[in-house]
Amino acid sequence: MLQPAITKETLQFLNLLKENNNREWFTENKKEFKAHEKQVKEFFLSVQELLQNHDDIEKMKMFRIYRDVRFSKDKTPYKAHFAGSFSRLGAHLRGGYYIQIKPGESFIATGFWAPNKEDLLRIRKEFEQDASEMRDILAHPNFKKIWGNLEGESVKTAPKGFDKNHENIDLIKYKQFVFTRKFSDKEVLSTNFIKQVDESFKAIRPYFNYMSDVLTTNLNGESLLN
Repeated sequence: MLQPAITKETLQFLNLLKENNNREWFTENKKEFKAHEKQVKEFFLSVQELLQNHDDIEKMKMFRIYRDVRFSKDKTPYKAHFAGSFSRLGAHLRGGYYIQIKPGESFIATGFWAPNKEDLLRIRKEFEQDASEMRDILAHPNFKKIWGNLEGESVKTAPKGFDKNHENIDLIKYKQFVFTRKFSDKEVLSTNFIKQVDESFKAIRPYFNYMSDVLTTNLNGESLLN
């Protein structure tokens, strides 16, 4: 059975939407939009099925095409991309997966976009105590080949309560812990794309396993779960 795929017609539609980002055009082309949205959602659901073979996924969310323009200088009403996220299951597992389909700017991402203050402090305290396991994961050749370097916002010098000269301050400074992998339009349209996405997400597991362990234990390694 063939897996659902992203089509060139979908990318072409998104380009047209970018060029005609107004309610009149969108209303006239709503039927075509719904057809592409359905096709992309089927692709995302297939990604979820593959993820379930090697992870526990709580839910898949496909983001709405409508932009919230209340606090934005950009008042265009629609996003010129499709996107979906996949949340890992329950308190035992942490982190999530993300896919964006956009002509010339498609990518997948994974990690922790907005850890709450308790989780952020726990992660920083772990790095303060010992970051060797994290560094081993980041340095692994296969991991680095697929995901590159750790990304995310960070503070300029050191978070409050941490020594700016600490040997692991480069990791402690992070406020987000994210990895991204970009794909060309040619790669997105390939029948192999869904396999590349799944294999990339599978390769992140050592990082997720480590972070789940950190976030469900205290600094003594004792479980915080009931």
